[in-house]
Amino acid sequence: MGTESDCESMLHLAAEAFRARNFDLAADIYECQLAGAGDPGTRLELMVKRADALAFGGKFPEAFGEYRRASEIERLSPAHLEKLVEYLAGSVAGRGAAAGPAAGAGSPAGCGGYEDLFSCRVCLGFLFEPVTLPCGHCFCRRCLERERPAACRECGAGCGPPDAHGYRVNVVLGSLLAKWFPGLHRAGRLRREGNGLYAEKRLDAALDKYNQAILIAPMDHILFSNRSQIHCSLRQYDKALRDAEASCCLMPLWSKVRAPRRSRTSRRAGRTATRGPSVVSVLHPVCVCVCVCGAAAAVCVTVCPPPAEASRTSGGDQLDPSDLECSLCMRLFYEPVTTPCGHTFCLQCLERCLDHNPKCPLCKEELSEYLVQRRYCKTVLVEKLISKYLPSELTERTRIHQEELAELSNLNKNVPIFVCTMAFPTVPCPLHIFEPCYRLMVRRCMETGTKCFGMCLGDELKGFADYGCLLEIRDVKFFSDGRSVADTIGRRRFRVVQHSERDGYNTADIEYLEDEKVEGAAERELQSLHDAVYDQALVWVDSLKAEQKERIEGHFGPMPEKELELQASPNGPSWCWWLLAVLPLEGRAQLPFLALTSLKDRLSGIRKVLLFMAQSRHR
Repeated sequence: MGTESDCESMLHLAAEAFRARNFDLAADIYECQLAGAGDPGTRLELMVKRADALAFGGKFPEAFGEYRRASEIERLSPAHLEKLVEYLAGSVAGRGAAAGPAAGAGSPAGCGGYEDLFSCRVCLGFLFEPVTLPCGHCFCRRCLERERPAACRECGAGCGPPDAHGYRVNVVLGSLLAKWFPGLHRAGRLRREGNGLYAEKRLDAALDKYNQAILIAPMDHILFSNRSQIHCSLRQYDKALRDAEASCCLMPLWSKVRAPRRSRTSRRAGRTATRGPSVVSVLHPVCVCVCVCGAAAAVCVTVCPPPAEASRTSGGDQLDPSDLECSLCMRLFYEPVTTPCGHTFCLQCLERCLDHNPKCPLCKEELSEYLVQRRYCKTVLVEKLISKYLPSELTERTRIHQEELAELSNLNKNVPIFVCTMAFPTVPCPLHIFEPCYRLMVRRCMETGTKCFGMCLGDELKGFADYGCLLEIRDVKFFSDGRSVADTIGRRRFRVVQHSERDGYNTADIEYLEDEKVEGAAERELQSLHDAVYDQALVWVDSLKAEQKERIEGHFGPMPEKELELQASPNGPSWCWWLLAVLPLEGRAQLPFLALTSLKDRLSGIRKVLLFMAQSRHR
């Protein structure tokens, strides 16, 4: 007899062989291990695994014989027959697929009279009291309250526990589904009332609610399953078993989950030996039932056809575009998002409201945490409904949105202007964004993909100066109250052609400035001037106190090196702009340098400033 570690190694090898589809080898290993196993529980497990390997290898007589011998040790549970059911269901489903499955057979919609679109992916039933998770997918509130999932069943995204208010129903979808499917909605309410009565041990009253619900929605598998539990609690086992079987037939895909209920009902009814299956597993278009009959010590396999499919209804013919209209812009939802409080808005509409106040525009619930997470995932079901039932309206809405984006993307006309301070090409310019108008402006720059806006000094008469610098956003960090810090850097100089305004912030039509290039003797003279002024600038920088220099370099970085090609950039050497940014000059004194298109004039101006600084130091 081998050691315990040897046994574990062999069992591991058998499992690997099974996964590699070498079923004969797996069966042989399990048979060898059986020879040395004395514990009944261990023998039962090995016999079931050997039977599974034999079944997957196509040796059914031997497999069923092994299952029979295992059942003599202990009655087999649903878990013991899981592999067998998997194989049988796959085989039958493969034959059905080859013959061509009926449209929608076995699907969640197939038996409920509504489309897959309106079914919950947890219970596979009608989406009653839909709750939208942060990822944008919807599930029944009752399903979420019962399961408390850590991740979405659809996409796997983490969703975490609900807030103090619990799961809130999506107001738009809840109203829409109640309008389209009044019967199913009424049945859902009766089910909810029945559950409350059942929890209070008022079984007869709960049963009455479920009887009413089934009259309204006779194709709802959940109603039959739950009523089966009530019958079982009332010791009405025959009725309980009929309801359990009806639930399995109405929703085969759900049967694997509910099989234990049917098995328990069968045992309590004392009918395990003749009727009660230990496990039910299904792949449409057929229902595969595997029954282990304890008294006869045999395994029976039954293939049941699915019930006739109920007529489908969609509710789309009742859809009014106003049902899916944003309450803020009064237009069809575009990129709909749902807040934790259950209200749905266009993404851009919600963001604009949150710029001014971190509360829901409708119910005024605090959304600070939602704001800081910035997890604005589109509500999938609302998008699907619009796409399917309002295609022409969506096309028009998309066209308008694209036109608005194209207009906002133009970096010559109506360019957004941040009126604040001086900015220079190639020089970093960190900004604290807190005013609602600038929050909107920065967000639009990011959404359009330009990531650019103009920076100008303020002007008492015109609103802002006639010259400025185009800034590019490199990164944005958001805070819980909506404020943000934008890391920007200067790119190009411009002259304002026309001052204007849009949605609370300034805009301008602009033309870009470039330095005039020179050649020959003028170029040599320019190079000589450039080198002299650069050396003069280095002297000034080196004369700064260590603390001053450290502070400047921490904000703007170190002074750039001289460029090899003096006139390569349309803005001229970057060190000139760095120096202008750090020199102790007022904005009004810096502005003329931005307007100059002659590098010679700019260098001459910088030299004069440096001479003045040197003279002031020696006084």
